[in-house]
Amino acid sequence: MNGSRAWVRSGLIAAALVAAVYGMARVDLVLRSRSAYLEGEKWMEWSRKPELKKAHFDAELAAREAELSRELAKGKLDRAAYERKAGLARFERDQAVAESSLKYAYVWYQTAAELFSPPENRWSVLARGKMAEARALWKKELDARKIPYQDYMLE
Repeated sequence: MNGSRAWVRSGLIAAALVAAVYGMARVDLVLRSRSAYLEGEKWMEWSRKPELKKAHFDAELAAREAELSRELAKGKLDRAAYERKAGLARFERDQAVAESSLKYAYVWYQTAAELFSPPENRWSVLARGKMAEARALWKKELDARKIPYQDYMLE
């Protein structure tokens, strides 16, 4: 009698642990999906208001230049290394600002819709709808810039 109780108890504990792991995995996927969706929203907003995107990357550049200036002042960098690293930081900022916001919006929505589901959740459903919108706008942007592409290249 005691032996069968131990098996039942062990079985219930195992079932509870499996349910807890499943629940934690589901919560993790939903949170990741939400995060990716919100990142897509940020990039979509930047496509409508490029000055926000520029301000963001300008702030990142200013922080990087301040860090490099501190390293230069402490003697951790010589002037030539400082100039190289600062030039690279400016180049990276320029590239980030020039990059298509719609492309990144599409990729983040795609990530939320496809990579972090199943389980299907509110964020993956919203992202799937926004993904189509972002892709269509991205295609229009490529057409306006006369950049050749095939549909498979946008996947």
